[in-house]
Parts: sequence; C-alpha cells; structure tokens
Amino acid sequence: MSKLLTTLPDGKICDFIDQKIRNDTPEEYVRQNIERRLVLELGYLPEQIEVEYSIKQGSKTVRVDLAVFREGDQHNQENIWIIIECKKDSVTPSASKDGVEQLRSYMAACDNSEWGMWTNGKKKTVLRRIRTEEGIEYEEPNDIPSKDGNLEEVDRPTRDSLKNAVGDNLLFSFKICHDHIYVTDGLQKQPAFFELLKVIFCKIYDERNVRSPLEFYATALEKKSNDGRLTVFNRISKIFDAVKKQYPAIFDANDEIKLQPRSLAYIIGELQRYSFLSTNIDVKGKAYEELVGANLRGDRGEFFTPRNVQKMTIQMLDPKVTDKVLDQSCGTGGFLVIAMNEVIKKLKQQIEKQSGKAAEQSGVWSEVLNESIKETARSNFFGIDINPDLVKATKMNMVMNNDGSGNIFRQDSLLHPHQWEDSFRKQFAKALDVDPKSLRSENDLAHFDLIATNPPFGSKLPIKDQETLKQYQLGHVWREMETGWQPTDQLQTSAPPEILFIERCWQFLKPGGRMGIVLPDAILGAPGLIYVRYWMIKHCRIVASIDLHPDTFQPRNGTQTSVLILQKKTNEEINRRTMSDYEIFMAQVKAIGHDKRGNIVYRRNEEGEEILVPADPESIPLIERTATGEGTARPLPRQKVEDDDTDFVADEFIDWKKQVVLGW
Repeated sequence: MSKLLTTLPDGKICDFIDQKIRNDTPEEYVRQNIERRLVLELGYLPEQIEVEYSIKQGSKTVRVDLAVFREGDQHNQENIWIIIECKKDSVTPSASKDGVEQLRSYMAACDNSEWGMWTNGKKKTVLRRIRTEEGIEYEEPNDIPSKDGNLEEVDRPTRDSLKNAVGDNLLFSFKICHDHIYVTDGLQKQPAFFELLKVIFCKIYDERNVRSPLEFYATALEKKSNDGRLTVFNRISKIFDAVKKQYPAIFDANDEIKLQPRSLAYIIGELQRYSFLSTNIDVKGKAYEELVGANLRGDRGEFFTPRNVQKMTIQMLDPKVTDKVLDQSCGTGGFLVIAMNEVIKKLKQQIEKQSGKAAEQSGVWSEVLNESIKETARSNFFGIDINPDLVKATKMNMVMNNDGSGNIFRQDSLLHPHQWEDSFRKQFAKALDVDPKSLRSENDLAHFDLIATNPPFGSKLPIKDQETLKQYQLGHVWREMETGWQPTDQLQTSAPPEILFIERCWQFLKPGGRMGIVLPDAILGAPGLIYVRYWMIKHCRIVASIDLHPDTFQPRNGTQTSVLILQKKTNEEINRRTMSDYEIFMAQVKAIGHDKRGNIVYRRNEEGEEILVPADPESIPLIERTATGEGTARPLPRQKVEDDDTDFVADEFIDWKKQVVLGW
C-alpha cells in the first residue's frame, strides 16, 4: 500500500497478505489464520497469493477467497495452482451454495488448479485434482503442499519438514479432530477429548523418539481403504503401547485407542504436519487450554485463569531454577507450564554459559538440557487437583510444553494429611524426598518456595467437615479483642474454600516463600471478612495487590477478582509485637484483552480507532525475491495489538522490586 496504516476503523481488519482494510467477520477470522499459515508455516511468499481473486465461471464472474500461484507465474485464471475457500464455523461442508461443491466448481473453472482446500475452522476438506486417461479424478490428501510442492512431505512428513503452528491454526486442528471424533465415533464431548489426548501423546512420543523415523502419519492412499486404515491403526497402537509404558501414572496398561480406524486415520492426517515440541508455548497453550475448557469444565467453581493473568503472576513471582513450585488446585496446569518454561529459559542460559558453543553444535548441549529439564520437572514441579480428569489434562499440558510431566496428583488438598489417600501420601512424600510418616499434620507441609494458584471459590462449595476446618485458624470463629482480632476455639459451621486455600498455601510454603493467588475481591474489602485480612497481614508480607478487570473470567463468570502476591513471614516476624511499615505494590488492570462475551479487544487511540503496530521483531521475517533471485528479509505486516495491561503491570512490578528488598 502507498500509505503506511497506523490505525483501523471500528470493526475492520488489515489483511495479512495485501494489507487492505476488510470487515472483521467470523469468515475473515478463518481466512486471516489461513493466510498466516500459508506464509509462516508453509513458506509461500505474499506475492504468490491473491485475496478475493476474480475468476470467470461460465457467463458469470465469482471471487475465490484465496488464490495461490507458483512462484514466478503470471497471475491469471489459467495459472491458479491452489484455491482456498474460508467460511465461518456455522457453514457446513455439505452446504449447497457455500460447501465443498462450490470449491469443486471453482477448481473446474481453472484449468491448472491442482489443489483446493475448504475450511470453516472446525472442519476441513482438501482436494487434489488429477488427470487420468479416464478423465478428472479427485483425491483427498491430508493437506495442501508447502511452497516447494513436495507431495511426499504431505503424505509422510520428516522431522525436518514438521511445521511450527502459528495463530489459531493448531486450535483449528484440535477442533477439527475433536468434532470428527464426536460425529464419526459417536462419543460424548469428554470421552472424545480423552481419545484425542491419547493421540496427542502418541504424536509427542513419536517426535521425541529421535533415533527412529517418524511413525505418526497416515498417507492419502492408506486413508482411502479399510486395509490402509487398519495399517494406520496398528502403527499408532504400537506407539501407544510405548506411551503407556512411559506414562503409567496417566494410562493403565490395558488402555486402548477406542477410535474407529477410519476416524483415527483422519485425525493422524490432520495433526501429522505440526511439531508439537517446537511450536510456541503460547500457541500450544491457547489451543490446548481452550480445548480442555470446552470439554472438562466442571461445576466445582472451575473457571480457568486466562493465560495473560497466569503469565503476569509467574513473571512477578520470578521462579528460580532451584525453586520447588506448587499449584494445589492446578486445573489445566497453566501456571505450572508457564513457570516451567521460565525455568527452562534459565536452564538454557546456565548450560550455554557452562558448555559453550562447541557443545551446542555437537548436540551434547541439547542432551544436557533435556536431562536437566526432566530432572527439574521431576524434583521441583508439583500440581494437585481434586478432579481426576483435570489431573490427566495437566500432565498432558506439562508433557506437551516441556520434557517432563512433573508430579501431578489427584487429591483434595484442603483435607487433613491423615485423611489423604495412602497412595497419594507415599507418592507425594517420595517426590519431596521425605518420609511419608513425616506428613502428619498441617504443620509438616512447608516444602515449597513458590505457589501460583487460582483456587475454586464460591458459596456453592462450602467446606463443612470439622476435621478439615480445625486445621486452619481461618476455619475458626474470630473475635475482635483489645490486642486485635483473635481466633476462638469455636469452629465455623462452614467456610468458603478460597479462604481456607489462602492458609493452606501458606502452610505449604517455606518461611520466606512466595505465592501468587487469585482471590475474589470480597476477601479484600467485605466488612465481614476483616479477620481474613488481619490473618494475612500478620502471617504474610503483602507484596502486591493487582485489581483485575471485571471481565477477566467472562464470559462464564463475572466475579471481581484480584491477584495477591504474598511472602510467608518467619516465626520470628509473626511473633513480633510491632510491625514495621513497608511498601506494597498496587496496580489496576484496566484492560484484559477481551470483553464480557470473550471476544478479543484491541488497543485504540483517543479517536476510538484500533492501533496498528510493527510486528514482533522475533517473528519470522517474510522473504522478498529480487530480480537476481536473491532473498531479502522484510518485516511482517503491521498488526493490531490486544488491549491488555498485564504485561505492563509485570514490567512495572519488576522495576519496583529492584528498589525494594524482598529477598527474591
């Protein structure tokens, strides 16, 4: 474009390929993700792609959503190589006007169009047109080819050809697979999710098995016949046998893949192109956690924390390589995954410093790093949740995002230790390297340096069990005395779980340990809960209080919440008669990146126009060809940026912390 855009009118987007202004619609959302995939995953040059390209179809003129040409070909109807049709998710492939038959008719009108793809973000059909002596035939390959047109890579990818997912394309693939299982195998949402989980584990195991060629694939020929589908099923079942041996805590020895061979072959074909190990953590995290949330969200106050809030909290807590980290209501494991990846960055820096470039180039560096990651996950990362399905989901999240599943256990972490299941007590003690007999009461739990958590909260989940309540000062009735608030011997008739979780987290922390906890604002302001605030001030240093935006947990929950960063005092500090003044970092998140319906909200200028900013310099550059054929890098197009204050809050806190002595 001749003019460099810096803002966008309301309800508009700047096209990734041609940078024209278009309406921001559900169909456009699908197309923009496909455009990014063509360039950033499959390697096409923007100059090879035309958006809303007009073609003649008989006596009428129609427009195809995306037309892709071979590099160097003149852009005309005869030279179109790939036609892509993008629809909103409510349009089905069988739709009379907008379905796959429309794509076939467009391909028929373009003599040399070999490939076609139809997608609505939840379903996808790929067509390859082949000329035979009998006439035109259509195959249904796994995918369209990369820029070099390598058909073998489409059928059976090599390690070198695996792609890193960009945008929401991995989320698209997960939805496509889940919906296919739901429809084809007749499974309900939750069982369908766990069958997909087995397949994802097989994919990751296969990627990690670097001494052998990739076995996680299904060719187009195999997908066409029953024998071929059975071949795929047997091949993946062998991988799953190895998965069960490696992860006995997740899968039983008699577990099997319960998908029909036809369904399994389709899913393998959809997922095989991606590298699950090297795709960006935020891309994987968003895709996986959205899938988990859609299928495993229960009725126990499980409102999973948005990733930006998790990331802000972890950055503020600043996990060290040696820290023992816990989330005792871990949900999908987002806090643990983000903390683990922060630690992995520091491990890389340590190993680079110790080993030097020669070790990195010889491959020793990556082996040392992988062993360090496994050992760190095994020794230092812990998650507990009462929901057995979420325990599995967390283990999967940890495996997918790093090289260790950590120590993820099913248990009600509010229970008195003598009520814990014996198997949990033994496993937990073994992971902590302590004697199980030493975990006798609430006073024996202080083994962790860092806790990041969002406990379930709400009046629908009151804790009434007296054995549970008696472990906590906050489980007792409090009275205001001349010397301040004091707990009495009388137990509450019931207590909200979030209040007890504050004290349980404190019990799990070592003196000087720190926690980031998401709490409803009532705890920080309701007159009837002043005793809770008194307990926190007495037992913890209040390091920071972050008032979250009212829409943080929307669209499912409108509870006003805050993140508290607390540091556990030593016994000496708790027993002091007087308390020294200290600074508390306080901030308000005025923008959370989405509205109350869950739609993304972008940053705007004073006139209300959405702002376009330069792309992240770490993003993959686009390649521009010169007349001599040499490549020169040019930046990605300017893009909208989510209206989200959490990064700013974390940065401000880190600057503030440099001026304040916290001991971490």
